[in-house]
Amino acid sequence: MIPVGFKGRALALAAIDIARIGRRIGVGEDEIRAVIEVETSGGGFDRQGRPKILFEPHVFWRELGAGQKRTAAEGQGLAYPKWGTRPYPADSYPRLELAMKIDARAALRSASWGLGQIMGFNHKAAGYANAGDMVAAFCDAEALHLEAMVRFIQSEGLDDDLRRHDWSGFSRGYNGAGYAQHSYHTRLAAAFKRWQAIPDVLAPDLPKIGLGARGKEVKTAQQRLLVAGHDPRGVDGWFGANTRAVAIDFQSAHGLVPDGIIGPKTWAVLNTEIVA
Repeated sequence: MIPVGFKGRALALAAIDIARIGRRIGVGEDEIRAVIEVETSGGGFDRQGRPKILFEPHVFWRELGAGQKRTAAEGQGLAYPKWGTRPYPADSYPRLELAMKIDARAALRSASWGLGQIMGFNHKAAGYANAGDMVAAFCDAEALHLEAMVRFIQSEGLDDDLRRHDWSGFSRGYNGAGYAQHSYHTRLAAAFKRWQAIPDVLAPDLPKIGLGARGKEVKTAQQRLLVAGHDPRGVDGWFGANTRAVAIDFQSAHGLVPDGIIGPKTWAVLNTEIVA
C-alpha cells in the first residue's frame, strides 16, 4: 500500500549497496553512480522524503485513451498528446495527485520514479506486478530503487551497453529516441569519468581474515586501514603483527569488537571510511 503523501521510511542508499547491486550485471560503482547522477542528480527522494518523480502528461494522455477521463484531464492541463507541449513544474506531485483523482492506475503509470526514474508503465521490467506496488516499495528505500533500475536494465538488454560504456546505446534504450536532445549520452560519459577518479567501495562478500592470512584481500584491508589513518607499516598482503595491531586500533576507535579479525562488520566500516 502506498503511504499517505508518498512518505514512507525513505531510507537512503548505503554506499556498499551500489557495489553489491551493480555486481549483478557485471558493472562497478562508477557506472551505477553515473546513471544515478544523470537521472536524479544523485538522490531518489525529494526534500519532503517522497520518491523523486516527473509526471508526464503525454504519457497520461496515452494511458487514459479516448473518452471522458482524457477529456477531463486535458481540460485541467494534465494530459496532452505531444511531449513538450507545456513546461514541467518544479514539483510534479500536485499534478500527480490531480491525475490520480481521474484515474489512479493511469496516473501512477504516467510518472517516472526514484533513483533510476523508472516509468510506472515499466513496472514489470522493474520486477513489480503493478505500478502501485513499485511506488509503495520506492517510498521505503533507495536500495529498492536501485534494484528495480538494475532489473529494468537487464530486461531491456542494456546491461551490455553499460558494461561496454556505450553511452549512446544505453541512453537510446533507457531514455528513448530523444536522448541526444537532452545530452544524456554526453552527461553519462562525463559523470562516469568523474566517478572513475573516486576509489570504489567493495562488495560485502570479502572473506574473514586475520593473523597469518595472505593475499589480495589482506592488501586491500591494509590500504583501507592506511587511508583511515591506521598505518600497518606496509601494504604487502601479509597479515602480520603490525596489521593485527592497527586492525585492533581501528576496531576500538569505531566501536567494533577489537579482535583483530577483519570480518563483515569491520569491512563495512572500512569501506565507509573510504567513501567518507
